[in-house]
Formats: sequence, structure tokens, C-alpha cells
Amino acid sequence: MTTASKTKNKKLIEMKLVIVESPTKARTISGFLGDEYQIESSYGHVRDLPKSKLGIDTANNFEPSYIIPVKARKRVSELKKLAAKATEIILASDEDREGEAIAWHINQVLNLEIKNQKSKIKNFKRIVFHEITKSAIEEAIKNPRDLDMNMVDAQQARRILDRLVGYELSPFLWRKFFRGLSAGRVQSVAVRLIADREKEIQAFQPQEYWGISAFLKAKKEQDKIFEARLYKKDGKVLDKLEIKNKEESDRILKDLGGAEYKVAGVESKEARRIPGAPFTTSSLQQESSNKLGYSAKQTMMLAQQLYEAGYISYMRTDSVNLSQDSLSAAKTFIDSSFGKNYSLDEPRRFKNKAKGAQEAHEAIRPTTPSRTPDSMKDNLDAKQYKIYDLIWRRFIACQMQPAVFDSATADISANNFIFRANGSTLKFDGWLKIYPSKFTENILPPLAENEILNLKELKPEQHFTEPPPRYNEASLIKAMEEHGIGRPSTYAPTIATIQARNYVAKNEQRRFVPTETGNMVNDILVAHFPQIVDINFTAKMEEDLDRIAEGQAKWVPVIKEFYEPFHENLLKKETEVEKKNMEEKTDEVCPNCGKPMVIKQGRFGKFMACSGFPECKTAKPIKNPAKEIGMKCPKCAEFSLASPNPGGPEDIGDVVMKKTRKGRVFYGCSRYPKCDYASWKNPMENNSEKEI
Repeated sequence: MTTASKTKNKKLIEMKLVIVESPTKARTISGFLGDEYQIESSYGHVRDLPKSKLGIDTANNFEPSYIIPVKARKRVSELKKLAAKATEIILASDEDREGEAIAWHINQVLNLEIKNQKSKIKNFKRIVFHEITKSAIEEAIKNPRDLDMNMVDAQQARRILDRLVGYELSPFLWRKFFRGLSAGRVQSVAVRLIADREKEIQAFQPQEYWGISAFLKAKKEQDKIFEARLYKKDGKVLDKLEIKNKEESDRILKDLGGAEYKVAGVESKEARRIPGAPFTTSSLQQESSNKLGYSAKQTMMLAQQLYEAGYISYMRTDSVNLSQDSLSAAKTFIDSSFGKNYSLDEPRRFKNKAKGAQEAHEAIRPTTPSRTPDSMKDNLDAKQYKIYDLIWRRFIACQMQPAVFDSATADISANNFIFRANGSTLKFDGWLKIYPSKFTENILPPLAENEILNLKELKPEQHFTEPPPRYNEASLIKAMEEHGIGRPSTYAPTIATIQARNYVAKNEQRRFVPTETGNMVNDILVAHFPQIVDINFTAKMEEDLDRIAEGQAKWVPVIKEFYEPFHENLLKKETEVEKKNMEEKTDEVCPNCGKPMVIKQGRFGKFMACSGFPECKTAKPIKNPAKEIGMKCPKCAEFSLASPNPGGPEDIGDVVMKKTRKGRVFYGCSRYPKCDYASWKNPMENNSEKEI
């Protein structure tokens, strides 16, 4: 045998196999470990519950029947061959519950040794790390641990609970209403939040109120006019809705007739503004939605790419903790880049407000603070760059000095009324230097107590109270987090699922509205399965899952406590709830068989179908009449005016509200396809609409 062959065989014998979830993660880690390590990817989950059946033995302690999905079989076979040759097997999936469950499933399919199970044939190690850097990987290799079966049980319990709800409740909805409906343990609560908000908006009655502003000027010619708003009457602070109508406003204006406007008092102080905490999963999704317009799903996909490339720390976290090493690195960078007057003497630490936050975890941050966004432009695509820039700036900003403002408040008396003017100027930018935030400087002129001012204008303004806003992705995630519904890993898939099922859609302002199907399913669940859509009940279930992960509860009793009353109620509803006929008669006949056409309800809304189904499968969409908004088409009008032979009124179309196939509202010309004018924005509300 040659020396080369001996070396090759030695390498095969001494090979240590490291298994992670993704190929990108595997490539990154490969750059940090020596030749004796072989890094392989499982390509995600290697086992799951079967799709064709429940897969849970409810009579035998909810024992799950896991299978290896078809798409994973080839990869599992390859991993088994590699594992048979390895001297050591290291499972290095993510550090959260899902990552722990993936490691356990790999352990099971490879038949590895596990604590207290002597029948397994090969030893292994479990390692975890919060970032994919050389130092973090080497430290993890030095400090392996056992599988955390409490975390595995918590993830398994979540999967079983969701399967029980989905696979038992959805068929009930099919039998009683129509096929295609489905219900989910967390998704249904998210739909309820949106549906309930819509009901609030529809029931809202606007209330009129008035405000009064005085535009004043000091007697020095160089001083500018400033605004002061009516604040008190007869020494009492006026409520926002105090002035209810024009008559009351006019009475106050009359009472102010001929009044002398005199400075009653001036207060100046220094105000400090502290930066926000480093990102958690939730706050990153919210800020990305608000600043970049990215969906939660898109944000998490981009963050995952940055994490697996080694650029940011783990992106599924609800903790705002930061490691001492990252804090020291941040201070060094701030000192060298901006000066010591921008850095802190002691690191700023934040307290987590999220329910059930895992304080042992760490916030989302760049792995190397000195790796600035500008230096990363060649390594990232445009969208990755924007997410990295957001994360990097938020982290650096959170360790910078507060922004300092000079704040001034002036009270101005006029008869028995007090007007108040507020001013604010930026004195030191601090963290705003790196993480710009909205603020408006409003400079008050120097004012002295008892100084007489000139009134330039007294301006009353009518206002109306507004309904609560519809949820957008950012505010929905915030509401879910505040209520304790779901956890960091569930926000994005929950929002994606309720849209994919056509339970909610986004309107032209990109805010969520419930669809007809979503309202129907929500009403059914509220009436017959209130626990499924009860916010407090769902939050308690999340707390129970946390207790399982912490070893304070066992998963079987938790599931049993939920399932037994749920299943009993389901059996009861089978007899109580009659099948609802969702069909509507029409005067139209089927063009193929001559039978009457009926309107049916499907998961994507109403459609027209032959009453002779299934013998005749004729079906077609229902064309909704376009809604006019009271405006002529600007493109038709422009063309008509520019034409040497302008047409009559019939050649100028109306702007009508339409919907895309996915339900998004847009505005187009009634003469389409003769005129292709289209806009996402309502041209009646905004003359600078974006055409499409």
C-alpha cells in the first residue's frame, strides 16, 4: 500500500462528521474547521408526520408516527453511509427548539447513541452557537452537550397540537360548510385579531372636535411667527374633545376678542433621547416592514442568509441581551470612528419586555462591528445589504450616547385662556448620527415672562376622531408579541399562511383586511370553538410550551388537557351543527349541459358552477362590477385634448376601482383595453399616484 493510500485511509478512519441544516451554513463552517472535519447538510428536517393521515395515536399518549419524507430519503441514505465511516458525529443545528428537534430526528434516523438508551450504536456530540464565526465554532466544539430533550419535547408538543387542531377541525369545516376551509391553532387567532379590528372600524362613529391655534410674534422685528395651541380655560386643562363643534369654537373666539397675549411663563430644560434596544426577531420584522416595506417572510429569509454566511448572529430570538465581547467590540469601533464623546463609559443593557423571552439567548447583531455596511456592498445583494445595514446601525446606535435636545415650553395668557407653545432644538446628535430617526426641530424665539406679544392670526380647525388603524405586518407582529401569541419562529409563517389561505388580504395601503372566507371561518370558530380563537387561551398554551422547554412540565399532560375537551366539543358539534347550503341560485344556465348555474363558495371566494356537478364540471369566475370613484380617466382626457380630432364624452373613460387576481385593489380606466391607464393609488386622494 502506498503512502498516499495510507494517508487517505487514515483520513477516512479519523473523519469527524458535522451535520447542519443548510448547505450555506455547511460551507461557512467548513472555512473554520480543519481537514479532519467533514461538514454536511441535512437540508432541513429529515423526519415529519405523514401528510395522508393524522399520524398521532390519541389513545396511546399521543404517540407520533414519524416518517422520512420522500424528498429527504436520498439525503438520509447518504448521511447514514457517512456516519458509518465517521469516528465522531457532531450535530450542529440551530440553537432554538426547532433546531434541537432537527438534531434529535437526525439522531434517530442515524441510530446514534443517546443518554440512557444503550441500544444505539454510535456516539455523538451536540454543539450550539449563536453566531457562525471561527471563534464561536471552535468554542462550541470544545464544549459539546447532550441533546436537550425538554426543548425537543416542547417542539414536538407544538407540532402535535397544531396537527390535532388542523387535521380534526378542518374536515369538520368541510363537512358543514365547504371544502378547502382550514383552521390553525395560532393562525386562527391572528385572523381573529384582523377580523375584530375590521368590525371595530365598521362600527366606528367619528366624533367632531375643534382646536384653536394662535399665531404670535414677539415685538422684535427679527423674530419669526410661532404657533401656540389653546391649552387651558379658567385654569383647567382642556381635553382633546372638549370643544365639540363650531358653535363652541366660535364662542371661544368671541371671548378672545381684543385679548392681550402675554407670556405667563417660560420653562427651558435639556431632554435626552435614548436609542432603541438591539433587534429581536419581532422588532427586526417590524422595522423592516416600516422602513423597507419588506414582509416578515422576506425579512427572515434575508436574515437567515446573512446568518448562514457568518455576518450576523442568530436571527430567531426574543432576547435583547448582548455578549460582553460584542459590547467591547462596539465601544472600540465607536471610539475609533466617531470619537470618545460618542461612546459610553459603561455598556448600555436593555431589559426584555416580551412574554416568555429566553434571556440566555442574544439579540440580533453583526458578528463583527467593524464590518460596516459600506465595506459589505460587494458581498451582498441589494436586499441583503439593506437588512444588514439596518441590523448593523441599530446595534452600533444602542451603544452610543443619548441624543440631547434643548426643550422650551412657553405659556401665553389671553383673558381667561392659556395657550402653550413648544420648541425643541438638537444640541448633540449622539446615536442619531448613525441611526436617523424622525424628529422636527421647532425653534421658539427668546421670550421673557410678562412680555406682550402681537397676535397675527387666531385659527380654529375642525377635526374628527379616527377609527383604529387596520393592522399592517409590523403592527400585527407587535400585537401578537404583546398578547403572547406565537414565538419568534412563528410570526412570519403565521402571516404567510393566513394570506395563502385567502383569509386576509392587503388593501391598497398594504394593510390587512379579512376576506369573506376569513370572516366566515372566524365567525364559525368564535361561535362553536371559542377556545381555538381565544387570545388568552392561546397565550397560556404558549406559556405551557415554554414550561415544557424549561423542564417544568411534561408534554403529554399538556396536550391531554387541551385535546380531551376539544375533541369532546368537536363530537358534540358534529350533531349540533347542520350542514349549511352555501349555494346561491342564478338565472344563468350552463352552456355545456343546460342545467342551472349556481354560485358556490370556495376558499378563494365565490365562483359560478354548474348545478350538475360532478357530472358536469363547468365553472367560471364571477365578474364583479367595477366601482366608479367619480373621476374621469386622466389618460383618456389628455389623449383627447392632444388629438387633432378630439372625440366626444364617450371617448373619455371613468376611473374605476378594480382588483387583481390576488385581491389587491388598483384603479384603472373603464375603457380598458382601449385605454391602459392604471394606478395603485386612488387618484382622487393623491395626484402624484404611481402608475402601473
